[in-house]
Amino acid sequence: MTALPVATLPAPAPARGVAGQLLRDSGYVLLGLPLALVSFVLLVVGLALSVGLLVTTVGLPILAGTLYAARGLADIERLRLPAVLRQPRVRPAYRTPEPGAKLWRRVFVPMRDAQSWLDLAHGISKLVVALVTFVLTLVWWAVAVTGALYWAYDWAIPHGPDDQDLSQLLGMGDGSVARIALNTALGLFALFTLPLVARGCALLQAGFARTLLTGVAEMRHRITTLEEQKRAAASAEAVALRRLERDIHDGPQQRLVRLAMDLSRARQQLATDPDAAGRTLDEAVAQTREALAELRALSRGIAPPILVDRGLPSALAALAGRALVPVELVTGPDLGTPAGRLDPAVENTAYFVVAEALTNVAKHSGASTCRVEVSRAGGQLDIVVSDDGVGGAHLAKGHGLAGIADRARAAGGTLDVVSPVGGPTVISATLPL
Repeated sequence: MTALPVATLPAPAPARGVAGQLLRDSGYVLLGLPLALVSFVLLVVGLALSVGLLVTTVGLPILAGTLYAARGLADIERLRLPAVLRQPRVRPAYRTPEPGAKLWRRVFVPMRDAQSWLDLAHGISKLVVALVTFVLTLVWWAVAVTGALYWAYDWAIPHGPDDQDLSQLLGMGDGSVARIALNTALGLFALFTLPLVARGCALLQAGFARTLLTGVAEMRHRITTLEEQKRAAASAEAVALRRLERDIHDGPQQRLVRLAMDLSRARQQLATDPDAAGRTLDEAVAQTREALAELRALSRGIAPPILVDRGLPSALAALAGRALVPVELVTGPDLGTPAGRLDPAVENTAYFVVAEALTNVAKHSGASTCRVEVSRAGGQLDIVVSDDGVGGAHLAKGHGLAGIADRARAAGGTLDVVSPVGGPTVISATLPL
C-alpha cells in the first residue's frame, strides 16, 4: 500500500541579508560533516552485518533496520535542505505494509522501496562531499578571520632572524608593514568572497542530497500532477462538448427545423395563397433571426470576441452585465493595461471559471448580490466569487462546480469552495501565471 507520491511542507522564511544567509550556509556545511560521519559509520556497519549474516535469517531484519536508519538520517537531511535551497520541504511517500501484514512481509517492505536504497546510497556516499565542502569552508573562514585581524596580533608572533615570511618570498620586503599588509589583504579577500564560497559549498552538498533524497519523488509528483491535469482537461472538454451539443439541440437546431418546415409550407402556398405564403415567410425570417441570436450567444460561450480583443477585465464586465444577479466586479488595475495582458490560456480559463460560477449563483444560490474579485498576486491569478445565497454548494461530479474544478486543474491551478448551509458561498480559484 503506497501513500501519496510526495509530501511538501512550507519552506522556512528566507534569510535576510548576506550575513544571515552566510551563517545558514556555513552552519549547514559545518554540521554536515559530523552527520555524514555518523551516517557513514552506522550504515556501513549495518550493511556489513546484514550482508555477513544474510545466509541466516538474522541478516534480513538487520538489513531492514539499516534501511529504516537510512530513512531517518535522510529525513534529518531533508529538514536542513530548505534553509539552503529556499524551496518547500519535500518528503517522498515510502512504501508501507498492507494492513494486517505478517512480520516477514513487514521486514521486506523497505527492501522493495527504491527510495530506501537511495537513502542508503546517500548516507554512505555523502561523506566524500561533506568532507570536501567542510574543509574548504573551514579554511576560508580561518583565512578570513585570521587574515583580517592579523594586524592585531602580529606583535605576538615570534619572528626569528632566519625566518622568511610570504611577503619576503613575494619580494615585498621583510618588514612588519609588508607582512601585515599582505596578510590583511589576503584576509579581506577571503572575507569578501566567503559568502560566495560558503554558498557554493552549501549548494554542492544540498544539491547532491536533493538529487538522491527528493529528486525521484519530485519527478514522480510532477508526472502525477501532469496526469491529473490531463484527465481534468479531458473531463472539462467532454463536459463542455456535451453542454454545447445539448444547447445546439435545444436551441438553434429546433429553430432550423422549424425554418425548413416554414419554407416548405411557403413554397406550397405560393401558388394557391400568396398572402399566406408571405406571412409564413415573415415567420421564417423571425425564426432565422432568433437562430442567429442563439448562435451568437453560443459563440460567446465558446470564445467570446471581447475577451480576445479587449482582455479579461472587459470580458468580465460584459459577463457581469448579463448576469441575472447583481454583480460587483473588482479587478486588479494592472490587468487592464496592455502590458498586464495575461497568457490567452489563462485568460480563457479565468473567464470560464467566473462564467460558470455566476451561472451556478443564478441557478442554485438564491442570492441577491454577488461579488467577483480578480487580481494578480506574485506568479498567480487569484479569483474569488462570493454570494449571499443559501449555500450548500459542493464539488460533486455532475455539478457545475466540478467542471470549474476540472478547468482549474487542467491549467495547473486549484479551486476551493466554502459553502456552509445557509450561506454565504465563496469560490476561490488560483491559476499559475
